[in-house]
Amino acid sequence: MIDILAITFPIYVALALGYLVVWKGWFSPGDMRVLGRYVLNIALPALIFSAVAARSPVEVFQPGYVVVYALGGLATVVLSYLLFTLRGTDPKRRALGVMGSTCPNNAFVGYPIMLLALPDQAGIILALNLLVENLLLVPVCLILVELAGKGVDQPLLPRLRRILLDLAKMPMLIGLALGLVVSIFGIALPGPLMRSIDMFAVSAGAVALIVIGGSLVGLPLHGNRSLAAQISASKLLLHPALVALVAAVLLALGLITLPPALHSAVILSAAMPMFGIYTVLAQRQGLEGAASLAMLTGTSCAFVTLTGLLWVLT
Repeated sequence: MIDILAITFPIYVALALGYLVVWKGWFSPGDMRVLGRYVLNIALPALIFSAVAARSPVEVFQPGYVVVYALGGLATVVLSYLLFTLRGTDPKRRALGVMGSTCPNNAFVGYPIMLLALPDQAGIILALNLLVENLLLVPVCLILVELAGKGVDQPLLPRLRRILLDLAKMPMLIGLALGLVVSIFGIALPGPLMRSIDMFAVSAGAVALIVIGGSLVGLPLHGNRSLAAQISASKLLLHPALVALVAAVLLALGLITLPPALHSAVILSAAMPMFGIYTVLAQRQGLEGAASLAMLTGTSCAFVTLTGLLWVLT
């Protein structure tokens, strides 16, 4: 257990530090947004590019991992949708609940944990996670949100087109695409260039955690507490359970191969709290209260659930 706490404890120390520096006024919430943009637009793209470009295509693309993560995520979308429907949740809150249940924060929380738990494969795991999340899970959840608000601003199809275009322009996906080109064609990049990219890449983990911790300060904590609790429970428990179930079934049937380290990583990846822009997206629907409660609860309780999961899986 001491070895497990050695992984999760530093993560939450960094989160607590981020919360402290904003709470004490040493950094402002606006500073956290600036640092967040640095991580999303510079550090993480550099990290993904470096991790992918330095490996062969066979090492980079792990079809078993991708299939498990994608099917487990889609199963979470379906089951959480049904559970929120049975609860009698209105369409907007239901869409928000499905998104919170399905979209983990692997960029800001998952990668630092993988860096401590599986340092040699952390970059590739992040790339695979972001590939599935940004090309499948996030678009599906955003479509549900748009359908719930259909007719509010503009016709649905232009809004869906905007979603896909915005995702295609994400620096992290561009970094992944460029890294794949270098890997597939065996392009030898100059050493000084790679060292420059690596310099930005190594800053991603710590800065990302500071941003998440600082972003928790001042969240509007009024809202439906039972809804927030269900969203958090779905994210921390239901999502990883369904991913583990999909992996067990596919492995038992011999349909995929999945090395033990990646088997653990795919379940852990699903167990991360909801992604960082969750409250921003909820604000557009006027539901930032429930989303903030869910994010605070999920991020806090993840210390317990992730520690327990790491103990089981390692």
